[in-house]
Amino acid sequence: MSGLLRLLTKSTSSAVIPSSSRHGGAFPLIGAAAALGFFISPQLVQSDSASEDGSSKSALNPNKWIEFKLKDKAQVSHNSQLFRFSFDPSSKLGLDIASCLLTRAPLGQDAEGKQKYVIRPYTPISDPEAKGYFDLLIKVYPEGKMSQHFARLNPGDVLEVKGPNEKLRYTPNMKKHIGMIAGGSGITPMLQIIDAILKNADDNTQVSLIYANVSPDDILLKKKLDVLAAKHPNLKVFYTVDTPSKDWNGGVGYVSKEMVVKGLPAPSDDSLILVCGPPGMMKHISGDKAKDWTQGEVSGILKELGYTESMVYKF
Repeated sequence: MSGLLRLLTKSTSSAVIPSSSRHGGAFPLIGAAAALGFFISPQLVQSDSASEDGSSKSALNPNKWIEFKLKDKAQVSHNSQLFRFSFDPSSKLGLDIASCLLTRAPLGQDAEGKQKYVIRPYTPISDPEAKGYFDLLIKVYPEGKMSQHFARLNPGDVLEVKGPNEKLRYTPNMKKHIGMIAGGSGITPMLQIIDAILKNADDNTQVSLIYANVSPDDILLKKKLDVLAAKHPNLKVFYTVDTPSKDWNGGVGYVSKEMVVKGLPAPSDDSLILVCGPPGMMKHISGDKAKDWTQGEVSGILKELGYTESMVYKF
């Protein structure tokens, strides 16, 4: 077990289960949000990722698949796991804000005997400037070809990665107010941008996040988001769930027009709404991307509220 996981299991009791001691079937949890929050608390990330100057070489290659070794993994909710991959600590990852990685796994052979692959993009939740590692938060679905590949990985195994794959090119103060609507693991690109804004004293961007999940136990990163919101007045976070618990005091139900009007910046050239989540949510909120993976037209409740294509970005 790594020093980091040893520290976390001491601090959080059964919240984080190291891969070496986890068994199939049920496992104890104190809540997904608490577990993940402790694992990537701002203090731990800061102390474990002290960056040097910007002259380091990049561990990523946008034109070549590179193998990264799995250092640790931990169960953080009933269907989500956190994976830490290592690389040469004298290098930097080479990830810009906001961009993602491409991952691939073998998927048998085609009719001609050539190797087939499943390829999926993921956004690391660790600091892009961290030296020697990056963390991926993965929701494992029963029929998910790539997520099932992740679930089968054990420390010492390797993952093929290529990138970075640029999404939104974020620059400090590019907008006065950024609104975010995330569902499930769609929080990961939002966190990348939130971290970049909050750690830059010269970035005055206001950030408002609506984060939707099935239940309170499905809320990933809640501990960290709550800490960040408490420390930074320019970050506001609102949670909504489909099936609330008895002691839940956040929003209930799908993201609605009322939630957007109350919690996010109004349509304006000085504002931008970012959206990331499962297909059903994207259709409801903004419409999905076009078939050629360009942004496409804005539809859903954002269009009904007057937001235009220049005011919305779909991850």
